[in-house]
Amino acid sequence: MSTEKKGINRNIVLIGLIIGMFFSALEQTVVGTAMPTIIEDLNGLTLFAWVTTAYMLTSTTVVPIVGKLADMFGSRGMYLLGTIIFVAGSFFCATATTMEQLIIYRAIQGIGGGMIMPLSQTIVGLIFSAEQRAKWQGVFGAIFGLSSIIGPLIGGFLVDTIDWKWIFLVNVPFGLLSAVLIFMGLKNEKITLSSKPKIDYLGILTLIPAVVSLLLGLTFAGDKFEWMSTTSLLVFGGSLLFFILFVLVERRADEPILDLSLFKNRVFATTNILGFLLGLGMFGAIMFIPMFMQGIMGVSPTAAGSAMTPMMISLIIASILGGQLLLRFRYRSVLAAGMIIAAAGFLLMSTMGIETTTIMIYSYMVVLGIGMGLVMPTLTIVVQSEFPKSMLGTVTSSSTFFRSIGGTIGATILSTVMNQTLPTKMSAMMNTEEVTSNPVVKQTLDLIGGDYNKMFGVLIKPEALQMPAELTKQVLNPIKIAWSQSLSIVFLSGLVFIAIGIIIAFTVGSGKIKRDAELETAQAEQN
Repeated sequence: MSTEKKGINRNIVLIGLIIGMFFSALEQTVVGTAMPTIIEDLNGLTLFAWVTTAYMLTSTTVVPIVGKLADMFGSRGMYLLGTIIFVAGSFFCATATTMEQLIIYRAIQGIGGGMIMPLSQTIVGLIFSAEQRAKWQGVFGAIFGLSSIIGPLIGGFLVDTIDWKWIFLVNVPFGLLSAVLIFMGLKNEKITLSSKPKIDYLGILTLIPAVVSLLLGLTFAGDKFEWMSTTSLLVFGGSLLFFILFVLVERRADEPILDLSLFKNRVFATTNILGFLLGLGMFGAIMFIPMFMQGIMGVSPTAAGSAMTPMMISLIIASILGGQLLLRFRYRSVLAAGMIIAAAGFLLMSTMGIETTTIMIYSYMVVLGIGMGLVMPTLTIVVQSEFPKSMLGTVTSSSTFFRSIGGTIGATILSTVMNQTLPTKMSAMMNTEEVTSNPVVKQTLDLIGGDYNKMFGVLIKPEALQMPAELTKQVLNPIKIAWSQSLSIVFLSGLVFIAIGIIIAFTVGSGKIKRDAELETAQAEQN
């Protein structure tokens, strides 16, 4: 297959991609703000977690599939299909009258969102040279960061002033506009298939249950069922079985969804491992920051959510600068620098305690954001630069897929670390003189026990204790210390993954982005 770029209107395509990627990324954060209102309106407290889970399951699972199909049939058609599915899912979400309906429609919306995100990066790779790619992929990384900042704000505004349904309806006009712009801008994309394409149906049929089972297990193990229960063994055992079948199928397929021979390429293998480790450490640990702010610092939920803003702003700036640095330094230098800075951020966060100020937390988040901003877009730029344009869909979606899976597994691992550590730390605090010397404090803490939910509930609503201010402080202080110590171990656990990532970054090779002038000179010398 070959792709011809003549006649492609890059400006129109870029505007379409920016609109599409912004609103699909926005959908990952905007719903959280509206969730309390949705729960009340649809009477769906017991099912509300599935509103997020359904989107995550479908959007993650579809990523590697759509990447391969884009290489076979063209990015334009697949992007348009993804946008139509996303818009349709968004419209249906706004019509939901029960929580069950909303969950189904969110799953449909997730399929479209999971197609738009990697294909946006793939199309950038198709229409630009390696040098130009380094500039624009950083911009797209910045767009993702920007959507994370303003998503909760937009969600809150729409819920407060209009209706929660508009957090979904707002996607419809902008999604359609994105589709029209891509249709116009890429209308001259030429796809030439060397032979009749063979869709890897068996690969799709084994990959979907493998990924869905894994994500379901990681999401609900330890909550809906015990880790060592029969249900857990069936879910994870089924996932492992389907992954084994997937590998066997892919080794024989003519057009595999994921060509396993790609892992023989050092850059492909190391960037995907690095993306997986990035997800394990960073995306798993970041979810604990608002918890620290709200529980230990005692700020409001809105203020706790805003703790992510400094990190996202620094991520945006670093994403743009990272592309420029790639034009001057080797892959491994930029990646290693980003991972080292991220490791420093984790190390700083592990020192947070009850005496930590808000300004200190913000500064630590800025350090982490700089590290993430240097690494995230660089992974995509590097892997795209190592492969021909006919394979960009596959290699780009693989990078997105491994990072997403890493984030899900990381969240589960670090939540387990938190759950295992907290009772131990709380037990140690119960034996301190501060607690044993005051019978009322000891009795109150005994009633709370090691219950994770009770402790957090007391931290965010201390008035529930119905005690004088000084006595309330004496009860809360041991809990805050236990929580902060547990969170320190969580951040140190995340640091381990990032430290491994630093080592991996140095093995990516000595490759470097070639500027357009260098490529033109080399081509002229060959002629």
